[in-house]
Amino acid sequence: MRNRRRTDKVQTVWMITLGILLSPAVASGVIKGLSGFEAAANMLSEIKVGDSGTPEIEKYSTEMLSYGFGWNEETENVISLSMDKGPVPYPEITQVRSGNVIRETYGRYSGDQYFDLEGGGQVRNCTDEPVNVLLAQSRLKPEFEIMLNSQPQVLIMHTHTTESFEPFERNYYDASFSYRSSDETMNIVSVGAIMKNQIEKYGISVIHDTTIHDYPSYEGSYERSAETVKKILSENPSIKVVLDIHRDAMEASGDLIAPVINVDGKNSAQVMIISGCDDGTMGMPEYLKNFRLATLFQQQFEHDTPGITRPILFDYRNYNQELTTGSLLIEVGSHGNSIDEVCYAGELIGNSIGKVLQGLA
Repeated sequence: MRNRRRTDKVQTVWMITLGILLSPAVASGVIKGLSGFEAAANMLSEIKVGDSGTPEIEKYSTEMLSYGFGWNEETENVISLSMDKGPVPYPEITQVRSGNVIRETYGRYSGDQYFDLEGGGQVRNCTDEPVNVLLAQSRLKPEFEIMLNSQPQVLIMHTHTTESFEPFERNYYDASFSYRSSDETMNIVSVGAIMKNQIEKYGISVIHDTTIHDYPSYEGSYERSAETVKKILSENPSIKVVLDIHRDAMEASGDLIAPVINVDGKNSAQVMIISGCDDGTMGMPEYLKNFRLATLFQQQFEHDTPGITRPILFDYRNYNQELTTGSLLIEVGSHGNSIDEVCYAGELIGNSIGKVLQGLA
C-alpha cells in the first residue's frame, strides 16, 4: 500500500463513514461491480459544500473529476472478478435498461485548486506546491531527448488492462455489464494500440505492452505492472516516456457519466492526465520532471483539439511514476463512453503526443 498524506487518510475515513450512512447507494454500487468504498466515493461526487458549510446535493457536480478504478488506491477486495484464469469474455450485449448514460462536456473550472496553463488547459493542484512554482515548471522542457531511430523511446502499457467500454453510443446502461474484458478489441488495449500507431508516424519507436495485470486478481495490479515496466526498461534503456493508459469510472445519481467533446461532427472521449506529487514518503523525488511533460502534453492536446482535456490532476499519488522522469497516467474517457469514442480520443492525443516528442528530438 502506497503512503498518503494524513489529510487523505482523514478524507478516506469520512468517505467510508458517509458511504455507510448512504447504504442504499453503496449497495447499488456494489451490485454494479464497485466496492462500498468506490460507491461512497461516487456519491461524494454529487456533494458540494455551500457557503454556509452545509453539504448541498447537485445532480452532476463539476468536481467529479475522477472517482474510478484508475484513480483510487488499491485496497483488498476492491473488485471481484472470476478466479477462472481463462480469458474474460466481453459481456453479452442486452437491451436491459438499468439507468442512463449522460454525455457531459467538462469545460473550464474555477476555484482555488485550479490554474490555467499558458498554452491552454488547466491543472487541478491538490498539493501544497505553490502555483507559481508549478507554472515555472510548466515553462520548462523535460531534460531527456527523443531519438528518431529504431531504438524504443516510448512505452505504452496498462496497469488495469481489462478495463472496457460500452459497445456503442447509447443513452442507457445495463447494471450487469461488467466493463471488464480481456478482449483487446473492446478494452483499453485498443486505445493504446491506436496511440502507438499515431506516435510512430512521427518517427518515434514505441513499445506497446499488453500484459494483463488486473486479472484474475485486481489487488496488486500496480505491483505487477511495476515489475513489467522495470523489465522492459532494463531491456530497452533508450525508453524515456512511460504512459499508463486507463479509463475512468464516473457515476452520479445512478447514471453513468461519459465525458465527451464533439470533434468534426464525431464524439471523442475527454481525457485526463494524472501527474503524481511526492510528499517525501513515496520515493519519487523527481516528480516535477514528470509534471513538466504532463503540462507539455496538456497544452498540445488543447492546441490541437480544444476542449479535449479535463484538468491535469496533480496530487499526492505514485502509480509507479518514480521509474522514469517521463512517467504519466492518462485516463481516456470513462466506462460510460463507447469504444469508438475512446479510440477516437486515442487517435487525437496520440497525434499530439507525437508532435510533442518530435519537438524534443
